[in-house]
Amino acid sequence: MEATTGPVAVQEGREGPAAAHPCFRPEHEALRQTVRELVARHLRPHARAWEEARAFPKEVFRLLGEHGLLGLRVPESLGGAGLDWFATLAFVEELHRCGSGGLAMAVMVHTDMALPPLVRWGTPDQHRRFVEPAVRGERVLAIAMTEPWAGSDLAGIRTTARRVDGGWVLDGTKTFITNGAIADVVLVAARTDPKAGRKGISLFLVERGTPGFRTARLIDKVGMHSSDTGELVFEGCHVPDANLLGEPGRGFYHLMWELLGERLVIAAGVVAMAQEALELAVAHVQSRHAFGRPLARFQALQHRLADMAARLEAARQLVYWAAWRMQSGLDAVQAVMMAKLVATRTAFEMADEALQLHGGYGYTLEHDVQRIWRDVRLYRIGGGTDEMLREVISREMGLRPSRTGSERDE
Repeated sequence: MEATTGPVAVQEGREGPAAAHPCFRPEHEALRQTVRELVARHLRPHARAWEEARAFPKEVFRLLGEHGLLGLRVPESLGGAGLDWFATLAFVEELHRCGSGGLAMAVMVHTDMALPPLVRWGTPDQHRRFVEPAVRGERVLAIAMTEPWAGSDLAGIRTTARRVDGGWVLDGTKTFITNGAIADVVLVAARTDPKAGRKGISLFLVERGTPGFRTARLIDKVGMHSSDTGELVFEGCHVPDANLLGEPGRGFYHLMWELLGERLVIAAGVVAMAQEALELAVAHVQSRHAFGRPLARFQALQHRLADMAARLEAARQLVYWAAWRMQSGLDAVQAVMMAKLVATRTAFEMADEALQLHGGYGYTLEHDVQRIWRDVRLYRIGGGTDEMLREVISREMGLRPSRTGSERDE
């Protein structure tokens, strides 16, 4: 992707002050502009229809792949762009302006949740078969950790993988799996040693069409309507040795590494959603009149919006700080946990406040603020609940004893 030259201009409005942040270089802003134009031309116009249809076409992945957007941090040798974390943040921020939180989440699952472990621990053969097509948008990825009886407690999963000649046989159920119905390849966590606790979990690449693997049902949700969420069932599902990802028994630690990046992109995404909610609220109070004057002329509303803007900026800068630590190779566990906790709570509270400022209009389906309110709520659960994040933060502060298998382990 061609980079721009010269200083980066401060851009007011849609993206907030991100363009002026010192961590965003000219090439990041060129990328941001590319994504913004693509979203405005190809995604936003169709978002409402896709929300109503409870699905979006898989061709969206191919479109993003054709523009080089699905492998921003993937090495160039594997077909990616070889860029950094701030390229990812620019992409995520603009993608979340597409008018559909579900679409943005589905893409992030592909690019920043399922793909990074494949890049880091995949064999050359797996890179060829899975990474390169995923970067082109030809094969859609999903990651399957959560089970009906194991959410935050990943070490408690019951899906098993039994060793057989030439491979493994998987049995079990996964639930709340984004891209569960459309994914061509699913990264599945399964227990390979029932007596080894978290050291007995391994990762497998299960391809669509493998006998014994099926999507049992789709789960209806409060928000994220255009994103399919499936329950996956594995019954005597044979996976060849060539589809074991990483070392046997190291799957738990591989996923702890993955979750760090997952939580960072979630935090960046919800900040973008909160930015849009704030803009909608400002536009509404400027256009709506009561008692003979615009709502924006009432000091009480001005102060509420000022508080919202200040809290949003604090969350944004915390996300950028966490990204800087990740990019710099520094210990980023506590920073990322704080960023996700603060950003997701701030975004939901801002969406709620923005809806309130719309009055009755905010509660109607014709106004986007209600969709943001519904969509953003998921992120206080998915990718690490508020409660789990507080557990990790308190441990990082030395308030709780450390234990093997923390987010520091790989």
